[in-house]
Amino acid sequence: MSAAKRSSLGGVVRRLLGLVLLLAFCWFGWVYLQINRVAGRDEARRADAITVFGAAEYGGRPSPVLHARLDHTVELYRKQIAPLVITLGGGSDRDSGLTEGGVGRDYLLANGVPFDRIVAETRSVDTEQQVEKLAEIARERNLRSIVVVSDGTHLFRIRKLCEDVGLTVYTSPRAPLGHIDTYDLAQRYFHEMLSYTSQVFHLRFSSVHRRLLGKA
Repeated sequence: MSAAKRSSLGGVVRRLLGLVLLLAFCWFGWVYLQINRVAGRDEARRADAITVFGAAEYGGRPSPVLHARLDHTVELYRKQIAPLVITLGGGSDRDSGLTEGGVGRDYLLANGVPFDRIVAETRSVDTEQQVEKLAEIARERNLRSIVVVSDGTHLFRIRKLCEDVGLTVYTSPRAPLGHIDTYDLAQRYFHEMLSYTSQVFHLRFSSVHRRLLGKA
């Protein structure tokens, strides 16, 4: 190949690469804005149920993140936002039978939510499965509207997943836990941006996740 042809081909490749980078920049910029928009508002209103999405538990105690989500859920329940609370999240073989949903139920009971007002889902291992289980519970109990509680940065993806399975949801972010440094906040946004992108392009990793957790 002559030098002129190589130079021309190189120019085409550089332009294509530039276009791909521009499209990626625009896409991730749009996703960032959507995450930020949903994270910055509380839509809590009267509904059929409140759902708290799972986070880590340590030996039967909620992690600080799960603790904050549950506290916000208790606050919403006491305001009579909904008569039913659903806790979501399973556990791994390393958790000695403990689950995020079960720990959440116990925390709610200890904070005055009656047993017959709680539904604990204890088998899901990621956000996608939590939404699938929530849809099953909603169909079984004829729930038409649900207030969903999680971290602010998590709620845009939750909303989209819920819409995909036909759920009507209102997002309500838990309170911040002290000061969040810029690096930690950037990690959260980056994780959600990548997760939402993989969701849009149908790149699901649930089966791999389940094998890693010993749930295959």
